[in-house]
Amino acid sequence: MDFDFEYLIELFFSGLTRGSIYALIALGYTMVYGIIGLINFAHGEIYMIGAFTAFIIATVLSIYGFPLFAILILAAVAAMIWAAAYGYTVEKLAYRPLRDAPRLSPLISAIGMSIFLQNYVLLAQTSDYLSFPELIPEFAFLEPYSYVIGSTDFVILVTTAVVMGLLTWLIKFTRLGKAMRATAQDQTMAQLVGININNVISATFVIGSALAALGGLLIASHVGQINFFIGFIAGIKAFTAAVLGGIGSVPGAVLGSFILGLTEAFATGYVSSDYEDVFAFSLLVLILIFRPAGILGKASVEKV
Repeated sequence: MDFDFEYLIELFFSGLTRGSIYALIALGYTMVYGIIGLINFAHGEIYMIGAFTAFIIATVLSIYGFPLFAILILAAVAAMIWAAAYGYTVEKLAYRPLRDAPRLSPLISAIGMSIFLQNYVLLAQTSDYLSFPELIPEFAFLEPYSYVIGSTDFVILVTTAVVMGLLTWLIKFTRLGKAMRATAQDQTMAQLVGININNVISATFVIGSALAALGGLLIASHVGQINFFIGFIAGIKAFTAAVLGGIGSVPGAVLGSFILGLTEAFATGYVSSDYEDVFAFSLLVLILIFRPAGILGKASVEKV
């Protein structure tokens, strides 16, 4: 069989697109875990709520004849703000009261919140798949390469790169970023030097939720449909990516997301789409066996 280089490149960019979406969601998982050591299992549902918010806004604006670019921007902003509000509320109601409780309690609360949000959207919307409008226009300069990368893929890749750069700048060079790093290192000492850790943790949930909503809009526009259950699958995959790269590490979440996305793309292209999840989770199992802390994670030392 002849080697198809163009097909290889197509699969490569498809994997980068998948990885970019996983990264936008995985960052929420890894930021929350890095600061309070909690896995926010309701994060996938925040992604789903962001997608539904963008769908509603885009539908309304299209009725009033707004141009496509304006619909994309306004839907993205609305989805991020609304999802951020959900993230803030979830942290305040479901997680903050249990911050000092046994570790099993916030885990159960997170799973319960995930189920609640799923059913809330199911009852408020529908169980059927809804057609999501294609909000990203075709770019003329990509037409010669349309067999490799489409406009939606290009926008997803560029958006993810910009988000990574801004997030890195925020964490390393801003006052909030320094407070986040201090809180992650030692909450008690952070409080002693005047840091309001409640505000820092809330801000972490808000930022992670906004990024998940942005990912929800982009992938829904790429796939062309949404329903109330999309958050579960995306959340599990993004959590896998975060663990793969090293839970609690922002660069690790990005690296794990791209590795997972590329693995799924090549498994789908060269084996079968039926084995997509098998390869993804097999990779996770291997990493956990040979490097339990993840690729970029640091092994924790138990002090006695």
